[in-house]
Amino acid sequence: MPPFKDEHVLIIAPGSQTTLAQLGLPESFTPAQLRTSTRMFPAEQKGEWEPLKVRERKVTRRRHHVAPAPVDGDSTMAEVDGATEEKVNGIEEEETYFEEDPTIEDGAVYPIRQGRVVDWSCLFALITHIYNTLSPPFHTPIIIITQPTWTAHDHEILTQFFFEKFKTPAFCLMDSALAVCYAYAASTATVVDIGYEKCDISAVVDFLINDIGRGIAVPDCGGEGMTQRLLELLADKDFSRDMCEQLKRSGICEILPPGTAMPGEEVEVPNVNPAAAASAGANAAGLKGRGGPGDPITATRGNAGVVEAGDEPDGAGGEVEDNEGVLDVASLVVSGKTNEFLARKEKEKAERAEKAAAKKAAQEAAAAPKQAKLPNAKRLTAAFPYTERRPLEELNQNGKRPIGIDASKAEGGAKRPRTPEPQNPAEAAVAGADQAPNPPAEVPIQNGEATALIRREVEVGLERFQAVTGGILDRIADAIHRCILSVPEAQRRQELWDNLIIVGNGSKVRGFKDALVSKLNSKYLISDSNTTIFTSEMPSSFTTPVATGANTPQPQSQLSSSHHGPGVNPLLLAATTASNPSGLIPPGQNQHLHAQLQMQQYQQQNQQASHQHSGHGQTPTRIKLTKMPEYFPEWKDVGTEEASFLGAQVAAKVVFVVDQGLSKGFMSRTEYNDLGPQGIHEFCM
Repeated sequence: MPPFKDEHVLIIAPGSQTTLAQLGLPESFTPAQLRTSTRMFPAEQKGEWEPLKVRERKVTRRRHHVAPAPVDGDSTMAEVDGATEEKVNGIEEEETYFEEDPTIEDGAVYPIRQGRVVDWSCLFALITHIYNTLSPPFHTPIIIITQPTWTAHDHEILTQFFFEKFKTPAFCLMDSALAVCYAYAASTATVVDIGYEKCDISAVVDFLINDIGRGIAVPDCGGEGMTQRLLELLADKDFSRDMCEQLKRSGICEILPPGTAMPGEEVEVPNVNPAAAASAGANAAGLKGRGGPGDPITATRGNAGVVEAGDEPDGAGGEVEDNEGVLDVASLVVSGKTNEFLARKEKEKAERAEKAAAKKAAQEAAAAPKQAKLPNAKRLTAAFPYTERRPLEELNQNGKRPIGIDASKAEGGAKRPRTPEPQNPAEAAVAGADQAPNPPAEVPIQNGEATALIRREVEVGLERFQAVTGGILDRIADAIHRCILSVPEAQRRQELWDNLIIVGNGSKVRGFKDALVSKLNSKYLISDSNTTIFTSEMPSSFTTPVATGANTPQPQSQLSSSHHGPGVNPLLLAATTASNPSGLIPPGQNQHLHAQLQMQQYQQQNQQASHQHSGHGQTPTRIKLTKMPEYFPEWKDVGTEEASFLGAQVAAKVVFVVDQGLSKGFMSRTEYNDLGPQGIHEFCM
C-alpha cells in the first residue's frame, strides 16, 4: 500500500446538532474546515434527501408582443415599411421556480438524537453530502469520531457503508473521549462531554477507556436542558424558546458557583454595638428620632426660634402649639382654625413627599453610571441583543423598524432638529456623517425576499443566573463520582480527579466549568488533614486502619532473637517443633525449615502490599481541571469545547502518516475483504 499524505486525510465528527469535517491535515492543526447542521430534508422522491429546504415559488407573468398591421394585396414596398404596428396583449402565464432556502427549519430530520443514531438513511445522506462537498481524491483514508452511545453493531454498519460506498483504502473509528485525551496530551483523565440533550462521562486510564460504570447519555444535562430551564423561568414574561436560546448564548447568561449570593441579596449587617449607640444618644426610634419631640436635647432646648420648612411662626397659626412642641388640642378647637391646620399639615406632607421623590431620582441618576460599570454578576438587570426573523410586511417603508413601534421609543427619545441641507455635495456628506440621527432600536441585519432579520434589546433580571438550578449540576456531579469509583485500580482514582476535562458546546455557558468544579468540591472533596485522623496520635508500633478496612503493616526488624519471624504460621511452627520440645533442630533440618519460613514470609508480605494503596479511593483529596497545551495557536480564540476534533487530527497524523498501519490503528481494504465489517473491532481506537 502506498503511503498516505497529509492533504488526503478526511476527518468527520458527527454530532447531534453540528457535524465537523475537514480534508487534509495542515502544518498547524486548525479548527474544522466545514461546519454543517446534522439534519436533512426529505426530497420529492421517497428515500432521497436534500441538504436544504427546497421551496416552490410560483410567479405569474403577462407576456406582450407586437404584430405588424395587415396590408392590402397590392401595395408598394414603402407602404409595407410604413404600415402601423398593432400591440397585442399576451396571455398570463404562471411560471414555477424551485429555490433552496437556508432559513427554513420546518420538516428537518435529525438522524442523531441524544447521541444515538435514529435514522441511518438520513445519516448516510448527510455523510454523502459532506463527502461530495469536500471532494476528496480516491486514495483518501477516513477517520470517524464515534459517540459513546454507538454500539458494536453501529460500528459495523458504518464500516460497511464507507468501504462499499466510497471504496476507501483505509478506515478508522475513534471514540470521542479518547480523541479528547489526544488533544490534551493526557494518558489518564476524566472526560466530561456536555452535549445538546445529554452528557457523557468517561474515565480513561493509560489511553484505555473504562467501560464499566461509564456515564453514557445522562439525560437532561446538556444545553437543551438549560434552555428549557430558562424557558420555564421566563414563561410569564412572554419569552419564546428562541429567545431563551439566544439568552443562553449571550454574555449575560452566567452560572454562579454554588453558595454565591444573587445581586441584591446581600444583607448589610447594622452596627449593634451598645456602647456606640449609648454614646451617640440614640433612642429606641433610632437616629430619626433625634430632633423630634421625644429627643431629650430638643425637649431641653425647646423650639424657640426654630422654624421648620412649611411651619408658620407664632401668630400665624403657630399659637396652637406651646413652647415644648406639644399640640394643644383644646386651643385648636376653641380657635376654630381646625381646617386651616389640617390643610397646612397636608401641604407639608405633600412637600415632603415631593422632596423625597426628587432626592430618590437624583440618587438613581447618580447611581446609573455606577450600575453600568458593575460586572454582570452584580447587576440586577441586563440586556442582550435578540435577533428574530419577521415578514417584510411588518416593516415600514424605510425598513428600519417594524410597524406599530412608537417613533419616539424607537428613535431613543425626542427627535433632533433637522439640519439644513448644505449646497455643496461634499459638505452634505460630511454633515450627514457628523449629524446622523440616533440609530433605531431595531435594525435589520439581512434582508431576504420574504423575511428580514430584526435586532432589538431585551432586558432580563436574575433569571439569567438560574440556567442550571433544575439539578443539572447535581446529576453531572453524581455521574462523575460513580464513573471514577467504577475504575478497578483504586490507586489511579485520585489521578482521574486531578485530570478533569470538560468539553462540549453545552459547556460554553459562562461560568459553567467553575460552577461544576465547585459543586464537586462541596459534595465529595475531603481535606488532606482528614486522611490522618487515625494515624496522627497513635504510637508507631500500632497497626492503623485504612480506607479499605485493612490495617497498615508495620516494618519488621530483620534481626530477631527467635529463629522464626513475625510472618511464620504458628500452627506450622507447632507441628515442626512437636517432636523436639527442647527446640533443638539438627543443622540440616534447620536450614531447610529456615528457607521455607523465609519463602512464606515473602509471600505474606507481597499479599499485604497488594491490598494497600496510596491515597483514598472512595473520596478525592484534590479536584483540578486540566489545561490543554498551547501547541496550536489557532485554537486559542475558538476555545476547547471541540477538542475532540483536534485530537482526531493528532490521531490521524500518527495512525495514517507516521505509523502507516504497523500497530493496526486502521482497517485497510484488504483486511475488510478478508474479515468483513466485523473485523473493525480489532482496529478500533
